[in-house]
Amino acid sequence: MKIILIEDEIYNLRLLEEMIRKLRPGWEILKTFDSVKATVSWLQKNPHPDLLFMDIQLADGLCFSIFDRVDVKSMVIFTTAYDNYALRAFKVNSIDYLLKPFKEKDLEAAIEKFENFWFFIDRKNIIHNYAEVLDAVKRGEKKFRKRILVSKGPAFYSLMTDDIAYFYSESRITTAVTFRKQNHIVDFSLDALEEELDPAVFFRANRQIIVNINSVDRVDNYFGGKLKARLNPPFHEMVVVSRLKAKDIKQWLGK
Repeated sequence: MKIILIEDEIYNLRLLEEMIRKLRPGWEILKTFDSVKATVSWLQKNPHPDLLFMDIQLADGLCFSIFDRVDVKSMVIFTTAYDNYALRAFKVNSIDYLLKPFKEKDLEAAIEKFENFWFFIDRKNIIHNYAEVLDAVKRGEKKFRKRILVSKGPAFYSLMTDDIAYFYSESRITTAVTFRKQNHIVDFSLDALEEELDPAVFFRANRQIIVNINSVDRVDNYFGGKLKARLNPPFHEMVVVSRLKAKDIKQWLGK
């Protein structure tokens, strides 16, 4: 993801940078700005990023004037010390509204909200109202992710989700394993992926792993009503499906 930070207080800017680099090390911070004028000037001349982190009260006025001067093609997470701008914020491209001082877990929740709704965004005709996104979800107009950006070393790749055998999480790092036995780091949590992947193809076997139906060689009975899934390519640990999910995975495999 490519992002821009718009914040006029240097301490808050550095704090936000630090948290983002920790939570999403693969994200690229393109620029930082402290004013409406500088932000408008850059957006008028450059491709817009995927996401803006935007303080509301900037050095030369309120950030909302940016939207009056530029047709912003990015989603926005607002960060502010004031709660009286929330309604106005959600009339533009807002995905969340964080009140300062916010904690790392609050930022993580906002980022995951952005990631969960990312697949609704048409880059040529961005949804301008957050309520429209929620309405689309309620109507069942869900589009499942077909591709995903992954990293390996310094490089980034776009993979078809059908080529991924499973996703697993260890030490807060999510890894995608392809059917060719290649491992790639993913910027999404398993919770976020579970929302975006086609449930006819992918199943959350347990808290640690999401499996592609084509990676499941067999499922064996295990003690306590649990099941044990054997994957291809093999996973380095036993994949145990809980008793509560045992019926679900059998139904999923039989569809």
